[in-house]
Amino acid sequence: MNAHNPSFRYSTALVALHWFMAVLFVAVYASIELRVLFAKGTEMRDLMKALHFMFGLGVLAMVVARLGARWASPKPQPAPTLGLETWVHRMASLGHLALYALMVVMPVMGWLALSAAGKPIPFFGLELPPLMAPNKAWAHDIKELHETVGVAGYWLIGLHVAAALGHHYVLKDSLLARMSLLRRPMAA
Repeated sequence: MNAHNPSFRYSTALVALHWFMAVLFVAVYASIELRVLFAKGTEMRDLMKALHFMFGLGVLAMVVARLGARWASPKPQPAPTLGLETWVHRMASLGHLALYALMVVMPVMGWLALSAAGKPIPFFGLELPPLMAPNKAWAHDIKELHETVGVAGYWLIGLHVAAALGHHYVLKDSLLARMSLLRRPMAA
């Protein structure tokens, strides 16, 4: 298959949104991990947490745009997978469904946790309304669940990256070329 063939590649909008969301994911995880470098109650720690919330809600906003672009874009021809088409495509569908669930559930859980804690929900200069009345017990439980799912997200993202590299180096099916921002073929 030719990576320059428009029926082979994903749409430019989907590719751009994919990589923009990858950067957002790095920002979400980096901001919450880097907060520990600063003492509790300091401005920098609070800034890192605020950035985490804002980037997380940015993921939620962008997933809506991404689903719209996915629905509106023609689906490219499936890449050959050396006779493993059914298995590979089912696993890919399951993995993508899990990633989309992560992109929707995690920001909503964060929003719920802040709401339940009675804290403001920052979003790039705006303050979003709470999704529920303050409830300290719920805030604690939702925060714990949010953190647990966040750790699972590391694994899910890692599996996604490993699968993409497996497509590129093992199956040699040009998957990375289909999602590349570059228009030239990528060497395996």
